[in-house]
Amino acid sequence: MSKARRSYTNDYKVAAVKLVTEKGLSCAEAGRRLGINPNSIHRWKAQFEAQGKDAFPGHGKLSPLEEENQRLRAENRRLLMEKEILKKAAAFFAKEQP
Repeated sequence: MSKARRSYTNDYKVAAVKLVTEKGLSCAEAGRRLGINPNSIHRWKAQFEAQGKDAFPGHGKLSPLEEENQRLRAENRRLLMEKEILKKAAAFFAKEQP
């Protein structure tokens, strides 16, 4: 039987990263103290350094940059569809004229 995957809150991840950055512990030592794989802490630290406060968006939540990207992709799809409709309408009306 496999173990259930553990999930950690954003505050917990930030606290674990602060043990490494502010207290000067190594990722391995912080992992031993918290009972977490040191690779997880190392990954959280890299994410926190790269993205700051937006590092751990949570389940189903996107970073502001990803939200903007998703919105722009949807708008692009809509505009391409409108363009196709207008092309077809123009061809239809051009054919109708004597």
